[in-house]
Amino acid sequence: MAGKDIIMASQRELKRLHIVQKVIEGTLKGTEAAEMLSLSVRQTGRIVIRVKEEGPQGIVHRSRGRESNRKLPWEVQEQVLALYRQNYEGFGPTLAQEKLFERDGICISDETLRTWLLGAGLWKKKRKGKQHRQWRPRKDRNGEMIQVDGSQHDWFEGRGPACVFMGYIDDATGKVYGRFYEYEGTIPAMDSFRRYIRKYGLPMSLYMDKHSTYKSTGEPTIEDQLNGTEPMSEFGRALKELGVELIHAHSPQAKGRVERLFNTLQDRLVKEMRLRGVSSIAEANEFLKEYLPPYNRRFAKKAAHTENLHRPISKGLNLHRILCIKTERTVRNDFTIAHDRKLYQIEEAVNTKKLMVEEYTDGSMAVWCQGQKVKFRHIAVRPEKPQKQSAIPARKTVIIPPKDHPWRKLRFGSNKRKKVAA
Repeated sequence: MAGKDIIMASQRELKRLHIVQKVIEGTLKGTEAAEMLSLSVRQTGRIVIRVKEEGPQGIVHRSRGRESNRKLPWEVQEQVLALYRQNYEGFGPTLAQEKLFERDGICISDETLRTWLLGAGLWKKKRKGKQHRQWRPRKDRNGEMIQVDGSQHDWFEGRGPACVFMGYIDDATGKVYGRFYEYEGTIPAMDSFRRYIRKYGLPMSLYMDKHSTYKSTGEPTIEDQLNGTEPMSEFGRALKELGVELIHAHSPQAKGRVERLFNTLQDRLVKEMRLRGVSSIAEANEFLKEYLPPYNRRFAKKAAHTENLHRPISKGLNLHRILCIKTERTVRNDFTIAHDRKLYQIEEAVNTKKLMVEEYTDGSMAVWCQGQKVKFRHIAVRPEKPQKQSAIPARKTVIIPPKDHPWRKLRFGSNKRKKVAA
């Protein structure tokens, strides 16, 4: 059957397959592949043998869809958490695990208990002390890690608007890619990355700072706490779908290569654009097309190994729908949704209370319902509700001044004087 030839693989597995094929071809050593995949050398060798025997489908994990044989029953977790709340409040996971074994006869690992306590909100991770920084050598291969950052600067020296340069530099070779945008945010980051991977392919990892565009500042939801995960930004979510690892730098010094790049470009590139009279973002992006190639030929380094780890974009991968901002919205009773302080009318009947709004890098927007695109239109002016008129006319309030009011004294006092005169 033709259906047997279809392999359902995630981006993470495609990344593994890409590295394993390099090992089979002989361009990558098993130890190097194991380090890139964060696996042991023996496990990497098993995967290589399986792919050789079974083909690309051998990359799929054998336990996919199966429940772990070592999973503890839900009743045990509830019992342990109840005992912790009752007897071991404030105990660390290691000490609590020892006491549960000694006093209650429950044998679980301290890491399992730590995960349960974090999920239930009974324990918090503690900050570690400052670590000593040391020099980090370059990566060995092109595409193994790309340092990315945005630089806010007066790039046009007052001739044009303020803007941001989104810079990409390969950690192994120092090869530079970049583009100008009005601001540093999710849409510019996604647009620049889409242009980068269409030109060079998907890298193994990106090294970025903890800007809110790249690392979510939101509090973990109940689902995140139960799963032991952290909230992700939209850019982080897109990278995960593409199988690209996102590494966060803890300080500007850690990503010194891209920071030094900005120092160089704020000197050289600014002066080159001054000579050309570049004064807008559109002109600057056109100028980069002729400026960066000779710059890379002059300043880029040779990697320790010539192998390029950029992998091609899979056929059928919809980058338009991955590199976008996805926001869930609630459908009101009148089939309208509110998004970005605007009101939209859904023109089709939907049987769900939640719709997904996707904002794309080209400025367009789409609304999706369970994988199907939904027609909608923007409501420019919301019709006002007619005010209900009461059938009973409102009574007029009659104000009667008190007896000692000056108005009474003035009025009745003048009448008495008229009577006496008559």
